[in-house]
Amino acid sequence: MSGTRPGDPPGGRRALAVWGIGVSVYFVAVIFRTSLGVAGLDAADRFDVGASALSTFSILQLLVYAGMQIPVGLLVDRLGTKKVLGIGVVLFTAGQLGFALSPSYGMALASRALLGCGDAMTFISVLRLGTRWFPARRGPLVAQMAGLVGMAGNLVSTLVLSRLLHGIGWTAAFAGSALAGVVVFGLLVLFLKDHPEGQEPEPVAHRGAAYVRRQISLSWREPGTRLGLWVHFTTQFPAMVFLLLWGMPFLVEAQGLSRAAAGELLTLVVLSNMAVGLVYGQVVARQHRARLPLALGTVAATALLWAATLAYPADTAPMWLLVVLCVVLGACGPASMLGFDFARPANPPERQGTASGITNMGGFVASMTTLFAIGVLLDATGDDYAVAFSSVFVLQALGVSQILRLRGRAVRRERERLVASRVSSVHVPV
Repeated sequence: MSGTRPGDPPGGRRALAVWGIGVSVYFVAVIFRTSLGVAGLDAADRFDVGASALSTFSILQLLVYAGMQIPVGLLVDRLGTKKVLGIGVVLFTAGQLGFALSPSYGMALASRALLGCGDAMTFISVLRLGTRWFPARRGPLVAQMAGLVGMAGNLVSTLVLSRLLHGIGWTAAFAGSALAGVVVFGLLVLFLKDHPEGQEPEPVAHRGAAYVRRQISLSWREPGTRLGLWVHFTTQFPAMVFLLLWGMPFLVEAQGLSRAAAGELLTLVVLSNMAVGLVYGQVVARQHRARLPLALGTVAATALLWAATLAYPADTAPMWLLVVLCVVLGACGPASMLGFDFARPANPPERQGTASGITNMGGFVASMTTLFAIGVLLDATGDDYAVAFSSVFVLQALGVSQILRLRGRAVRRERERLVASRVSSVHVPV
């Protein structure tokens, strides 16, 4: 039995090629998004700012990103993937170029906001592209593969951009990287298709504000959408905060490592993410019930390793503990992708973009909150990283409580939908 449902897209090489173009856009967006993670200390020197002002770069970028998720989901449902991705490429490329050329903190801040706006349009579009080109049973694996490609972008910023930054300088490194945006824009315009031929979605009548409210309301009413949001919220942010800004300062200033050693540990987080993503995608594709145990297990392991690192009795944690911490942090990204596996079956095709946008807000709201909390606590405590990073546990506790509250309703509702789908498929001619 293939597991293909009636009306499912065929998949195949054509689907892989088109999806690959969309993912290449996301790949470049992640390079730009995470470029500040390897340049945080340089940015502090360049713009002469402290920890709170430095964290504002990432906070504003994520604030724009999170705030754009529902509007972008609605746009994807309404306009299709190609148009939204095209707008996104233009915006995040302009933001990266502006960051390269900014002479002041204020202009650099505006550039990161523009970058966050364009970045916000990529991942939901790629998820939608996957549902249009691949069978539903491939959904978990396709989503994890998209996340894996995104982490490859993080790897590029960690390994390549960091070396360029210290080799050719700030302006040349950031401006040169912006050329990647021009390349993927050309590929998108020439080759990307929203859906296979003959599988055009039913046109959705747009009724202005009433349509928007209805899309959001119906998506939010589904327990699976809300559970997806809280899974994403609870799992993603520890690694996001570490990679996006505070990992390098923590490892260098609190743990006494060289920049080279700290960079290797950041790279380990990314490599672990890629490896775990492949495992999680295969496991969930074969056994859907594994979603929640994987998510909660990742949260528990992350909390345990952070507690062990921050409470270590010596002035600095041993290298073996930092290595284990980074390996476990690598599981946070794949675990966050499980949130979409709760939202996807809870919503019909015409609401997939909106539901994905709601889900995707979770981790970025948590990341933004933690970035801000760490920056404020570092300034308030004289750079006490143990106190500052303890804010991670507060958000994890909040997220786990919501997951446990929603899981029963979401699972029952999903089971009801699956039974109804099987009954209706019996009457579909083969």
